[in-house]
Amino acid sequence: MTSRNTSCAPGRSRGHCSLRFAFAVLILGAAQVTTAVRRCDAEQLESAKPNIVFVFADDQCFETLGELNNPEVKTPNLDKLVRRGTTFTHAYNMGSWSGAVCVASRTMLNSGRSVWNANAIYNQSEAERQAGRWWSEHMKSAGYRTYMTGKWHCKANASKAFDVALDIRAGMPKDTKTGYSRPAADGTDPWSPSDPKFGGYWEGGTHWSEVVANHSSDFLKEASLRNEPFFMYLAFNAPHDPRQSPQEYVDMYPVDSIKTPVNFLPKYPHADLIGCGPGLRDEKLAPFPRTPTEVKVHRQEYYAIITHMDVMIGRILDAIEATGKADNTWIFFTADHGLAVGQHGLMGKQNLYDHSVRVPMMVVGPGVEAGRKIDEPVYLQDIMPTTLDLAGVQKPEHVDFNSLMPMLEGQPSPYENIYGSYLDKQRSIRTKTHKLIAYPNANVLRLYNVEEDPKEMNDLADDPKSKPLIQEMFAQLQDLQRELNDDVDLTSMKP
Repeated sequence: MTSRNTSCAPGRSRGHCSLRFAFAVLILGAAQVTTAVRRCDAEQLESAKPNIVFVFADDQCFETLGELNNPEVKTPNLDKLVRRGTTFTHAYNMGSWSGAVCVASRTMLNSGRSVWNANAIYNQSEAERQAGRWWSEHMKSAGYRTYMTGKWHCKANASKAFDVALDIRAGMPKDTKTGYSRPAADGTDPWSPSDPKFGGYWEGGTHWSEVVANHSSDFLKEASLRNEPFFMYLAFNAPHDPRQSPQEYVDMYPVDSIKTPVNFLPKYPHADLIGCGPGLRDEKLAPFPRTPTEVKVHRQEYYAIITHMDVMIGRILDAIEATGKADNTWIFFTADHGLAVGQHGLMGKQNLYDHSVRVPMMVVGPGVEAGRKIDEPVYLQDIMPTTLDLAGVQKPEHVDFNSLMPMLEGQPSPYENIYGSYLDKQRSIRTKTHKLIAYPNANVLRLYNVEEDPKEMNDLADDPKSKPLIQEMFAQLQDLQRELNDDVDLTSMKP
């Protein structure tokens, strides 16, 4: 007998299918109809699952959204996400075992493991890592068509992890010597962020942020014609250095209009002993000691590439609307970590101040409260189990992070305190009101009242009145170390 398709067409109701099945019984017989019923049920279950779009920036500090906290920077499309959804105002990266903080952050995100547990699997073989199941593979198992484009920076094979993977990028665009230790003290600067001759984001002829938007729009057009839910992992390299963008975006930010950060320092006092000295690549971007003029130039280019990326994100949001599936699509936006860009005398992200560990994070989706801000602490990697929750996937035992769904429904954060780390050189704990930072190599503790001093400018560690609080927080930090399998011994620093 000729095979016939008795499955439900996209958008058809179960009642419509029932009529088709009644006729099919007469033609095909009960066994084939039972198969068709199961197929229809499976298709309806998959089509009911929400689509998920994850948009990932690189090196974007939490203080770079016009709608939230920085009138200097223009981010109209990210501002729309703030207004349309819920913003987690205190989202953090847990730290890094590598100078390339991106690597640790992204390995944590895609494996679901906390920093030192992620480090433990980082050098595993491909087969061992695949056995542990990556984020995208869990989504595949839930019936999602998975897609990624842009920066990957994990050791796993993205082409195997996703159904579709295009223009898989390395950790950063290729840089040049011209882009370092600039501008000079006399104001001369051979670098131009808009000149294609320096390669970087311009390599290939189209700015890499535009490539992400182009690929994303193409996939969304295709997805609009398909029935299965989609999961998109859209990873911009921007605003990581070399911070390049078209000249029109640079011109939006005249250097004279850029403010010097209030916590600017010519040099951080413990830079060498905490791994942030002149030998660190990120710190070589500007000369030592820092000057306000140098910092303004770097912040000009930082804001320009963020605004350019924002325009590309706007194109992606428009493409989502054009699918006709926006009402059943969740959008998550965050970054892998922040960046100092002149704050505290630092240029990079290899430190535990909020400008370098705290990121923007917005969630938009069906039923998510518009314009809401949640100030309780979370980790950016909590997005991974949140999407598993939405997909109906039971959280695997190895996933250390937590779904944000209970918080979106009004419950408190599962985290009492936030842990921070960098190599074996820095550790921190952040409570609602204070942050304690430990520098083992320098034998230095720093304490900030982040509630009253959000820019972390007034170190209270030497104030005798702070001793009881330091003792309490130090003990809590050691508890977190044990919980997170952190083997750095801080005992000799115990106050």
